[in-house]
Amino acid sequence: MVNVMLAGGIAMLVALLCTPLFIRYLVRHSYGQFIRDDLTHHHVKRGKPTMGGAVIIGAAIIGYFASHGVLLLTDALGWLEVTRSRVSLSALLVLFLLTGLGLVGFLDDYTKIRKERSLGLTSGQKLVGQTLVTVVFALAALLVKDENGRVPASTAVSFVRDTGIDLAFAGPVLGLVLFVAWASLLIAGASNGVNITDGLDGLATGASVMVFGAYTMIALWQDTQSCRLSPGPNCYAISDPLDLAVVSCAIAGACFGFLWWNASPARIIMGDTGSLSLGAALAGMAILTRTELLLVILGGLFVIVTSSVIIQVISFKLTGRRVFRMAPLHHHFELLGWAEVTIVARFWIVAGICVSAGLAVFYGDWLVRL
Repeated sequence: MVNVMLAGGIAMLVALLCTPLFIRYLVRHSYGQFIRDDLTHHHVKRGKPTMGGAVIIGAAIIGYFASHGVLLLTDALGWLEVTRSRVSLSALLVLFLLTGLGLVGFLDDYTKIRKERSLGLTSGQKLVGQTLVTVVFALAALLVKDENGRVPASTAVSFVRDTGIDLAFAGPVLGLVLFVAWASLLIAGASNGVNITDGLDGLATGASVMVFGAYTMIALWQDTQSCRLSPGPNCYAISDPLDLAVVSCAIAGACFGFLWWNASPARIIMGDTGSLSLGAALAGMAILTRTELLLVILGGLFVIVTSSVIIQVISFKLTGRRVFRMAPLHHHFELLGWAEVTIVARFWIVAGICVSAGLAVFYGDWLVRL
C-alpha cells in the first residue's frame, strides 16, 4: 500500500510542478492548439498550448519507478522492510500502452501545429500506429511469462473476472489471433472514447482521475484476495495486482496534478498526446485486471459521449436529421447555453456515478460468491 500512495503522490507533484515549465516551453515555441471553424465559441482557445499529455505520461512514469526506488532504498538502509516492491511485467505493459499511444497522439498534435490545421494525422495513419502498439502489447501480454511462469493476460473474455467465453476455443493459434483482435477493439475504443470526450477544459482529465482511481481500488482488492495470498474459489488469478495498483495510482496522480492547470480556464490542453494514451492505459488495466467489459460501466461517461457521435452520424445518414445540435454531447449543451464549467461539473458527476456503479458491480460479485 505504501508504494501505491508513493507512486500517486510523486506523480501528482511532478505534474503539478512541471506543467508550468512545459507551458512556458510551448509558448516560447508557439506550439498552440488549432480550433475548428464551426466551434466559434471556442476560438478564444486558439493558440493555447497543447500536447500537455506529455507531462502526464512523464509524471506517471517517474511516479511509478520513483516509488519502487524509494522503497528499495529504505529497505536497503533498514528503515522499512519491503517484501513485494518489484517492477512487474504487467505494469510495464500498461506503461508501454501509455507511451506508445502517447507517441501516436504526439505525432497527431505536432502535425496540427506544423500544418496549422485542426486535423492532424489521417485516420489511416492513426489506425496503423494504434495497431502496431496494440499488437506488440497483446503478444507480450499473452506470450511473455514472468519469473513465476505466469502470463499477464488471458484469452477468456472477462467482466468482473474471466467468463466462460474463451477466445482459444478453436486452438491456441486462433485464440492468439482473436485475442489480438479483441485487445485492438478495446484499446481503440477506449483511446478514441477519451479523445472524443476531451473537448472542454478539464473534462477528460477529471473523469480519467476517477476511473484510474477505481482501477487502483480494484487492483488492491484483487491483491488482498489473490489466489496466491488467499487461495479458494473466490480468489483472483491476476498477475501482479499490487503493481497494477501502483501504476494505476501513478497515472491517476499525474492526471490530478495536471488538472490544476487544465481546469477552466485551462492554461494547457492535453491534446491527443494525453487522450489517446490515457484511453489506451485504461484498456490495458481492464485487460490485465480481467475486467474488460466492466470498463464499459466504469468509463460510462466516455461511452455516453462516444455514443452521441455514433447516434448523430447514423441519424444524419439515414434520415438527414441531427439528433443533437452538435456532437459530441458536450458541444450540444454548449449550444443550448450551458456554461462550460457547468457542463464539466455535471459530466464529472455522471462519471462519478458510473465509477461508483462499476465498483458496486465488482464488489457485489465478490459478495455473491461468498
